Formats: sequence, C-alpha cells, structure tokens
Amino acid sequence: MNTALKITAFTAALAASFGAAYGVGSAVDPVADPVPAAHAERGGHDERDEHDERQEGGHRKGGHADTPAGGLNVSEGGHTLDLATPRVPAGKATELRFTVRDDRGRPVTDYRTEHGKELHLILASRDLDTYRHLHPVRAADGTWSTPVKLPEAGDYRVFADFTPAAKGATNLTLGADLAVSGAYEPAAPPEPSARATVDGYTVTLDGALRPGEASGLDLTVAKDGRPVTDLEPYLGAYGHLVALRSGDLAYLHVHPGGAPGDGTTAPGPTVSFTATAPSDGTYRLFLDFKHDGEVRTAAFTVTTDREGKGRGGKDEEQKGRGEKGREDAGRGESGAHGH
Repeated sequence: MNTALKITAFTAALAASFGAAYGVGSAVDPVADPVPAAHAERGGHDERDEHDERQEGGHRKGGHADTPAGGLNVSEGGHTLDLATPRVPAGKATELRFTVRDDRGRPVTDYRTEHGKELHLILASRDLDTYRHLHPVRAADGTWSTPVKLPEAGDYRVFADFTPAAKGATNLTLGADLAVSGAYEPAAPPEPSARATVDGYTVTLDGALRPGEASGLDLTVAKDGRPVTDLEPYLGAYGHLVALRSGDLAYLHVHPGGAPGDGTTAPGPTVSFTATAPSDGTYRLFLDFKHDGEVRTAAFTVTTDREGKGRGGKDEEQKGRGEKGREDAGRGESGAHGH
C-alpha cells in the first residue's frame, strides 16, 4: 500500500489507523485506504526504488488516516479472498494458493502495481511470534501462489493487500484464517520491548502509541554499537512498519514520509513514523529495513493507554524470529518473495 502501515499482532490484531509517517519526513496510509496505496516488501524482494506518487497527495502530513484497519473481513468492497489452501503442515514447504474474486465470483486478473508488486501477502501467527511478508505470483486465470514454510503449528491469519485496476477501485486488505497442522502449544505473547536485535543489528524504539491521537514513533538502527547511516532504499523508503492489534489481528501498514534521493530524507540511523492507535491495548510492530543488501525485520511489543504512557518494555532478542521471518524470503527469489 502506498504510505501505509502494517503490523503483526499476538492473539488478535491491530485495528489501528496509523497516520502520517515520517522517514525523516512525513506521510501516512492505512491498510484499508480510500485511495490506492502502495506497500512494502521484505525478504527476497523486488527492489524498485520508486516512490508512489500518492506520497504527496493521498495522505495528510502530520495527521492520521480516518479509515478503519484492514484485514478483518474476508469480503469487502465487492471483492472476496478465496483461500484454496486453508491448512498447511508445520515445518514443510507448501504451496499456498488463493484467488481474489469480484462481486460476481469471477477471478480478478487486473491489478494496479504498487511498490513494484500487484499484491502483497502478509502471514502472521495469532501469537505474533511468526511473521512473513510475501509476494506471490499470479497465473493467467487469476490464481495466486507462493511457497511457504511455517515453523510452528497453530492459528495464522493471511492478509492480501492490493488495489484492483478497475476505474475508481480503492485499496483493499482482505483477511482469512489459515490453520497450520501439527503438535501445538500456545506460546506466551512476546514481552513488551523497546529494543530488538536481529543479525547483529540493534533497533531502538522511542515513542508511545496513543489511542485516538497521533504520536511519533522513532526507530533507530545500529550495528556493533554504531549508528547505521547508510540504510538502503527498500521499495521506495528506508523502512516499512506493520502493526497488528492483539485480539482481532486488524492490519495496518505505514511508510515513512520522504523518499530516498529527495535531497532531504537521510538514510538513517532513525526512521520516523506518526501513528494513531484506534484503542487501548497491546500491539505488535514489525519494522522492515535494508542494509548490506539484505532486508531484515525487527519486532516490538508495545502497549498503550489513554494517557499515552504505554511503551515497549523489556529488550527482546529477535534474532531467532528475524531468521524465521526471512526463511521464506530466500525461497521467494524464484517467484514469491518474503517481506
């Protein structure tokens, strides 16, 4: 989606409307956006350094979007997510297949390309421990497919983020449940955290989510104790943030404002966003950033309240989860891409 925001939440989802985003700049986009939006990738992805033209027009700088979070419905806006693979085995490579159908049940075969892709697919476990951002391939008959290998059994949510090419069509995020079979023991939600580590990188979160009020979230990237000042463009931005709310797995995706090469947006170490939480609660945030030719994901758990006191708590080791998040990415080079 264009300047939008996404995140993977624990046992539910994030129904937040994440507003204006700043990547040392400003701009915003909710997942169920009234205007076509573009979206970010992660893991073996297509590197288009394009910056969607809506960066300048579809969002209010410094404000927040007033549309509801996406991904809560399997059908919306005259379109339905038809998941042909409702269950997959844990720990085994499997092809996930689905179709987007219009209000007459016909497969949709024409989409707008946003941030280098026609459709972005997010997979998240209900406990928010596993996260994937994939880019499936579409057959001529409208069937989408992508290889997946999910490490743990349990309940997952699939989010399809796209904009039909039909005149007047708006961006949609449709969601469907995915069962991963195998021995399953519910995991405790990750502890609230203000710092995450992945592959030797440390990402620090500064800021608090406030329900109904726009607030800043600054994410600073360091490696071996030194600030990273040469982040690389990833789908037209230096970072992409996804949020899921615990409880309903509502989906939101926000892109930082500004664009690489615009003369004002610095390539790190800090990537800034402005977000508005739709309610009090617990949220899971996922930041995708690229450095040394590889996209990595740092994840945080945050809580909020009416006074905006909620913040990340304990530091959280993300290396294991980061590797999980990129596991499918390497396989995605041949067709689908991890995000």
